[in-house]
Amino acid sequence: MNIFNYFESKFKEIVDEMRRAGVFPETADTSKIVFELPRDPSHGDIACNAAMILAKQVKMKPRDLARLLATRLNSCDGVTTVEIAGPGFINIIVEPRLWSSELRAILAAGKSYGSNNSGAGKSVNIEYVSANPTGPLHAAHARGAVLGDALAGLLEFSGWNVTREYYINDAGGQVDTLARSVYLRYREALGENISDIPPGLYPGAYLQEVGKALAARDGDCYLEQDEAKWLAPVRIFSIDAMMSIIRDDLLRLGIKMDVFSSERLLVEDGKVQAAMAKLHKDGHLYRGVLEPPKGKEPEDWEPREQLLFKATTFGDEIDRPLQKSDGSWTYFSSDIAYHLDKLERTGGNLINIFGADHGGYVKRMMAVVEALSGQKDALDIKLCQLVNLMENGKPVKMSKRAGNFVTVRDVIDTVGADVIRFIMLTRRSDQTLDFDYRKVTEQSRENPVFYVQYAHARCCSVLRQAGALQDEVCLERLTAPAEMALIKLLVSWPRIVVSAANAHEPHRIAFYLMDLASTFHSLWTAGRENPTLRFILDDDVDLTSARLWLVKATALVIRSGLGVLAIPAKDEM
Repeated sequence: MNIFNYFESKFKEIVDEMRRAGVFPETADTSKIVFELPRDPSHGDIACNAAMILAKQVKMKPRDLARLLATRLNSCDGVTTVEIAGPGFINIIVEPRLWSSELRAILAAGKSYGSNNSGAGKSVNIEYVSANPTGPLHAAHARGAVLGDALAGLLEFSGWNVTREYYINDAGGQVDTLARSVYLRYREALGENISDIPPGLYPGAYLQEVGKALAARDGDCYLEQDEAKWLAPVRIFSIDAMMSIIRDDLLRLGIKMDVFSSERLLVEDGKVQAAMAKLHKDGHLYRGVLEPPKGKEPEDWEPREQLLFKATTFGDEIDRPLQKSDGSWTYFSSDIAYHLDKLERTGGNLINIFGADHGGYVKRMMAVVEALSGQKDALDIKLCQLVNLMENGKPVKMSKRAGNFVTVRDVIDTVGADVIRFIMLTRRSDQTLDFDYRKVTEQSRENPVFYVQYAHARCCSVLRQAGALQDEVCLERLTAPAEMALIKLLVSWPRIVVSAANAHEPHRIAFYLMDLASTFHSLWTAGRENPTLRFILDDDVDLTSARLWLVKATALVIRSGLGVLAIPAKDEM
């Protein structure tokens, strides 16, 4: 059992005992109590916030409660001292054998250390990227793609049954515009001088190849046809061609989707009507007139009765229209059908990765999924803020291939997929990310992915130099502060995994790996400055063996963490 789980289990026994004694009420909420490494190593080995969390519930002063809890914690096996700090923090010092036992657990588990069954095989559907099929993926799409795929890997590592899904928005006006743009390039491929691209069409050079491919397949059969005849076949060809490009870009980024869902097929199969019927049956629809939108003058507003979803019942700001004035369904209606389809297929919770420009869509989607599922937490939406692409601090905004934006393929060709995957997770998804080509390719501690991969490569170098490791080893010899700091961080890995998975925040894995790499590099540097801290000591075989196993454990956890993010660990650099 992991050391943090050990103390959580012991604390549960203490709480149960105090409930039976009438000290704690039966309703005492312990869900926010944590046992973790203290930020300051001088504060002991394990810190606990229990007294601060429970004091108000049990009507005691935090320090008085801390003293009560400290007495009981002090009797736990392996505890040497329990101290109370500040207003009531509990700091625990444990026997060194607990840490060496944890280190042995890492070595026994290998790269599976940290994997867990907190998901218990439950299903979860993660929809990410879902860019309109009107052009190649751009750099901002890469952030959502990496976030979604890293979250999928994290949840799988934690025992979830994950479906990776891409929603193709292949219905509506934007794909008609794509078809018209490809038709123009088709005419160009057949020898016509098309001059400038008319306003409203997509100007990207990437469509030239699509137009050539259409001409090669179908010849000149569309040249004399009216748009009403060529629009549908050209639209299908264009969407298929763009999705082929997008799939290839995703694979280059290391992403393979399980499911590609089509909006067009949902509409054609009558699933929008079916979703509306379900909402109507459950009492969530009505016909009514909305108030004028904010900022609209009364003379600009034409009130009309329309079909509305009771979004305000579920926390949205206004009720939402489901049909346009011509009777056709709104985009929101199609999205409702799609989410009902996902709920029925997945049989579990949903996670959507949205771009920052979809922030206004969050409340209505949360509302309708709650209405469809009957569960308040059935959908989690993660917003990805913008990515600022720079080179030497100057913005990079243009692409020769796409025309007015930088494609994912451009960035992969420049810095590599591994760099993109890691750097995109070095900020919370709700924070803007600066991505500077120069910084992310330099070999220094300023480049996080290099710093982490280099730590693994250094571990491998030490182990190659040492040769075969001894089977019998006394890990209790590892007592230097720098060694203990590394061990404690290694032991924190399972806890980091569970907390990151529960919060749906894979950036925590990247942050942890950067801390782990920094701690290992510090130990390496300490050995260069102080010969007694070197990993290999000619005059102390037993200590050398213990340190080599510590290096081995570090390599295992780094490889495990990078594996969760689908980034390879480097053995040499």
